Amino acid sequence: MASNPSNETSITSPIKYETGDIGFVLVATAQVFLMAPGIGYFYSGMARSKNALSMILLCLASTAVVTFQWWLWGYSLTYSTTGGDFIGNLDHMFYRNVFDGQSDMAKTIPDLVFANYQCMFAALTPALVVGAAAERNRMLPTIVFIFIWTTLVYDVIAHWTWSKRGWAHKIGSIDFAGGTPVHITSGAAALAYAMTLGKRNGHGMEEFRPHNISSIALGTVLLWFGWFGFNGGSAFSANLQAANAIVATNLAGVVGGLSWMLLDYRLERKLSILSFCSGVISGFVTITPGAGYVSPASAVLFGLLAGSICNMSVKLKHFLAIDDALDVFAVHGIGGLLGNVLTGIFAQKSIAQYAGRMETEFAGGWLDGNWVQVGYQLAGSVAGLVYSFSVTYFILFILNKIPGLALRVDPESEKRGLDETEMGEIALFHATKLVATNPRTGELRVIRETSLFQSNENDIPMERIERRPFVN
Repeated sequence: MASNPSNETSITSPIKYETGDIGFVLVATAQVFLMAPGIGYFYSGMARSKNALSMILLCLASTAVVTFQWWLWGYSLTYSTTGGDFIGNLDHMFYRNVFDGQSDMAKTIPDLVFANYQCMFAALTPALVVGAAAERNRMLPTIVFIFIWTTLVYDVIAHWTWSKRGWAHKIGSIDFAGGTPVHITSGAAALAYAMTLGKRNGHGMEEFRPHNISSIALGTVLLWFGWFGFNGGSAFSANLQAANAIVATNLAGVVGGLSWMLLDYRLERKLSILSFCSGVISGFVTITPGAGYVSPASAVLFGLLAGSICNMSVKLKHFLAIDDALDVFAVHGIGGLLGNVLTGIFAQKSIAQYAGRMETEFAGGWLDGNWVQVGYQLAGSVAGLVYSFSVTYFILFILNKIPGLALRVDPESEKRGLDETEMGEIALFHATKLVATNPRTGELRVIRETSLFQSNENDIPMERIERRPFVN
């Protein structure tokens, strides 16, 4: 007898995920996490020695504070499945119903894997902002600022850009890995922070030189490694789009580094690793919004323009008379804006379809005849820049009025350095030795040794040795 279909029990099949994609995104999450100490070491090397440790702590503190904020309500405000055009809601507060369900944004990985990966993006963005306030910002108010700013600025703009319910996503603006939510947003906020704090004491009269180029190089290497997960992982799958994103990222970074370094070489006739590292970062920033949509050949142009335009943009702070201590706006704000516009020009439908994660039919950029894409890119970019700058300025204005949360250290503390006055810990230990040499035997003997915790006025070498002859 034939079975009656109407009597059969309906069984819902469990969701099947791609374990390879899960593993790929988990590794990318770990890579992006390493960018936090990367930013810390980069900023630490750029600062003077008396402020070196404070930069590392603030970058790590950003990861800690935002990880908690993301679990509390950040993820829900950004990616809730029933949010509006401007912001999400609190449906997923405390990661409620965020575990093994299918992610709304990536179908082959669980929601929890996606949430944890995106947490790293949220954590890195305010760490970029604090670079503009280096060497004169109080640390406790900065940590409070990070929590508030992530809620009112990052979560809002990330929702616009990446959530399927965000207005920028709906009109057709594309952003593969964070041109607007990460870079334009942090660049605009950095500008507001620098303006609110005012210039460092001695700015324009003293030469504030980086104290440790090796730390800058180390930070760049960590960021380089992390950016492969930052851009490659944004495909959310171990596929050809991820591979293209990694190749494009690497090409844009190296070309950006070479062009920035060669531009500086024509002036100084010296090859500078600081110039190279700055150019590499500018290349990575610029390729970020288009890494999964543009060809490797286009990525070379991204890097060339990034190294050139961001290099020249550093001079904007002198024109605007603003002390953006570590050039955050020039590299991240201008670089992110440049990357968004170039993505509107060079994005290709054939490359975007490698993964097929676009909800609607993607027509490509100007290169594919879709010139209106540039307008969509500009709309999202300008809205993100204006909103971030305005709300950041308002947040800082209010914080500065609250007793105990004054944003800037007093002049004496600034002179002594944040490491000593805000932390009570010192990054570098200096020693001065007087060593005598026996001319007959070559024997060395320490005559006098003086130890200094740090140099507050001028950076001095880690060890200064004076050799004098002595006779037994």
